Amino acid sequence: MLRLAVIVLLLANAGYYAWSQGLLRQLGYAPQEQSEPQRMNQQIRPETLQILKVNPSKTSSAAPPGSTSTPTSPSQATAANDSPAPPTTPAASAPADSAECLQAGVFDDRQAEALRTAAAGLPAGSWMLEPTPIPGRWMVYMGRFDDIETLDRKRAELRARKVDHDRAGGTLELGLSLGRFASKEAAERELTNLGTKGVRTARVIQERAEAPGFTLRLPAVNDALRAQLDVLRTAMAGKTLRACG
Repeated sequence: MLRLAVIVLLLANAGYYAWSQGLLRQLGYAPQEQSEPQRMNQQIRPETLQILKVNPSKTSSAAPPGSTSTPTSPSQATAANDSPAPPTTPAASAPADSAECLQAGVFDDRQAEALRTAAAGLPAGSWMLEPTPIPGRWMVYMGRFDDIETLDRKRAELRARKVDHDRAGGTLELGLSLGRFASKEAAERELTNLGTKGVRTARVIQERAEAPGFTLRLPAVNDALRAQLDVLRTAMAGKTLRACG
């Protein structure tokens, strides 16, 4: 059965080949010819057509300049990719010696004069004393008492009334301070408040009058100047330098 199928397949292939090649045309078996006679009729004087030869030298010379490019070999492309990038300009480094503004104060007239003497050896323009008036101060004061016994007795009374107090100090001894204030008005308000607590013998006094003062200012302290600031230590009367504010 398989042999018969193979024989039939071979005969079919042979028949198709004979038909497609026109071998069976005499028997009336042949593929239809594909022809387009109308295209021949549309041609205008086909006998005048000529085939010309092109001169290769003229063709190459007629090419526009720059139109040809030299091919790049793989090795050249690799070398171009591996070439180091142009060096970049390093960013400007920050100044190693940064300066800061420092100040101290407030100093009274006597302290300011001592500072002027101590700072005389510092570079010109590196320091200044800015006028900064010292405001007056007011106190709710009780005293002056005749002796320590009277002072202690008054302290006991104030503690019993839960009134805060401390020593007045300086030329106001023997006396007690019931509060210090930046203005007379604030001190008088506190005195009125203390009256509601039974305090009767206190009064408002000016502890310190307004006075001229000065602030020491060093606008640009760098490492070199900072090393010279020890000369100011004694004249600063215990005050310390701090950042300008």
